[in-house]
Amino acid sequence: MKVKCIAIDDEPLALEQMVRYIEKTPFLELIGTFSSALKAMEGDALEQTAVIYLDINMPDLSGMDFSKHITKDKKIIFTTAYEQYALEGFKVDALDYLLKPFDYDEFLKASLKAKHHFELVSKSASAPSDDFMFVKSEYQSVRINYADVLYIESMKDYIKIFLQNQPKPVITLMTIKLMEEKLPAHDFMRVHRSFIVRLDAINEVDGTIISMRDNVIPVGETYRKKFGKYLSK
Repeated sequence: MKVKCIAIDDEPLALEQMVRYIEKTPFLELIGTFSSALKAMEGDALEQTAVIYLDINMPDLSGMDFSKHITKDKKIIFTTAYEQYALEGFKVDALDYLLKPFDYDEFLKASLKAKHHFELVSKSASAPSDDFMFVKSEYQSVRINYADVLYIESMKDYIKIFLQNQPKPVITLMTIKLMEEKLPAHDFMRVHRSFIVRLDAINEVDGTIISMRDNVIPVGETYRKKFGKYLSK
């Protein structure tokens, strides 16, 4: 599959190098190049593109600010000379970041992530999605099978997804409310403002404490009536 892309950088030499790398990569299709984020907003190139190679430090409108104005179906690969921007890139859901100066091998690795991401999106769109979902974690699209989920814990804007046979949880930028809406209601229940549990993974209930396979989870006062009805059935 061809991945359509644009490159935005106010440094002419950096932009020229990016064009060479893109043209060298068979699965990339260059839609346009721009010397500023504001110019990229003109015309229809931005609308057509899937991946944006984006410099962070630019006058008028920085790459970080620009990223907040684009739709979530488009993925950003930041290019920057400052390593500290990696965390900020994660917060705005960037696919990856390239630390200047970078070589073609580094560029290719980041671009392959984009190709892989859109292949997964394409497969997900054409296949039944009632038993799994994809989440973004550490610059990767991770498939989460609902049958493997034990429970979910909220950490403000992030959630931890605890899975069977996996010691470490998957951490993704998502609210627990949105996760609750995505999960099949007949298998999962929110029992606390910070927890959703898989109902058939509950070991036992002692008052307002749920014992899971590797943890104990409190039942919040707001959710006790609904959870009590489930238990009575």
